[in-house]
Amino acid sequence: MNTNILNTIILGASFLLVFDIAELLYHKANIKVELTRKFVHVGSGFIALLFPIMLSNHWFVLFLSTSFLIILALSTRYKMLQSINGISRYSVGSLAFPMAIYLCYVAFAYYESSILFYLPILILAICDPLAALVGKRWPLGKYSTTKESKTLMGSAAFFVSAVLITLLLMYLLHDNTHYPILAALFVALIATFTEAVSKNGYDNINVPTIVLFAYLITQ
Repeated sequence: MNTNILNTIILGASFLLVFDIAELLYHKANIKVELTRKFVHVGSGFIALLFPIMLSNHWFVLFLSTSFLIILALSTRYKMLQSINGISRYSVGSLAFPMAIYLCYVAFAYYESSILFYLPILILAICDPLAALVGKRWPLGKYSTTKESKTLMGSAAFFVSAVLITLLLMYLLHDNTHYPILAALFVALIATFTEAVSKNGYDNINVPTIVLFAYLITQ
């Protein structure tokens, strides 16, 4: 069997396993939906980190992204996967996520630069849920740029973690940016602002997109 096909099956099964675990946590362990959503968000993000290693053609990434976009759209329509969809507010976050993954893979393949995939995906997978958790635990400095409430503590957590992730990736991937600290601060600042002004789950596509552009500007 073609390696790409085999790896596509493995990755697809891994995503489904994350969904299954989230459903068990929600229905059997009575874990709140906001936590199971974050579990899926982080778990899916880390599985996606394997794409550049396991898949050598963007068509397989497109297949996976489209397949899960359809699955998630149908689950929303027919009120399934309540560990993801069991929220009262309107959100396109779960639908935007697979689109973001494909976008980042295309950028990685076009520029032949691993950081263009890993940086936006890690910021999305880690900084976004971290900001929500910190903001809920320490709801200091509440503000609102949209109808959704944010906190300065949450935004600070997003910014600091984004700076650290950017610097770490630049070091690990031997990035040639001349002023890495300034570049990391710039990327993190733009990403934090984008997350703050995005609503209804659109940050799942807005943040990776702006991180890509912000990083490219620094080169």
